[in-house]
Amino acid sequence: MDRNDILASLVSMSNELGDPRNDFVILGEGNTSARLGEDTFAVKASGTSLCSIHAGQFVEVSFEGVLALLDREDAGDEDVKTALEAARVDSASPLRPSVETVLHASLLSLPGVNYVGHTHPTAVNSILCSVNWREAVSGRMFPDEIVSCGIAPVVVEYVDPGLPLARELHRRVRDFMDGVGTPPRVVLMQNHGMIALGSSPTDVISITAMSVKAARVLAGTQAFGGPHFLSEQNVLRIHSRPDELYRMKQIRGQA
Repeated sequence: MDRNDILASLVSMSNELGDPRNDFVILGEGNTSARLGEDTFAVKASGTSLCSIHAGQFVEVSFEGVLALLDREDAGDEDVKTALEAARVDSASPLRPSVETVLHASLLSLPGVNYVGHTHPTAVNSILCSVNWREAVSGRMFPDEIVSCGIAPVVVEYVDPGLPLARELHRRVRDFMDGVGTPPRVVLMQNHGMIALGSSPTDVISITAMSVKAARVLAGTQAFGGPHFLSEQNVLRIHSRPDELYRMKQIRGQA
């Protein structure tokens, strides 16, 4: 896909994630991104809305310029703003990259991750904003949750959005990959929201939708004593079955 095709698919994905009927985000919530090539990616401009965003409201930035912020321990808010603006491919652009641009750069650097969708679904946030949130997201409940969302999410306690969150998420994702061997498909952030990491726009949308279904199922189990999580053996079996691997590719738009 060329740059224009990638942008068009990113716009379509963003509009779907922002559709009010889905209840994934409202107003200016959430942000999205896509890898444009080896050196650059497109990220939602600050102050735009996913439901109505168009190609001209994404900012193309360089990976190198953004990722360098991860090592700048002394960077304050103004330093981050200046660095993100300097990382724009079009230095004359009036658009400001999303405050979560460093987070997107880190995730898009992972193998197989071409699109990222960060949303705040009501059903998911009802759990992430609860007292027992960590226990609530500690297992998988049904096979299709594993097929779409992977064997487990990366979970992150509340961290100030922007560079502090990007640094913490960068560390947690690398720890996850050290243990599992592959990138996560879902990140859950306490009192904040979720992130879907996908190889395609269809992938990101499917992950987000299945995460919302799982959150609703989890809430429903509370009327009957709470969730019955699948065993680790059962989760790994679903995750490695040849027929399920085939289904995963179909769902992710990788056929």
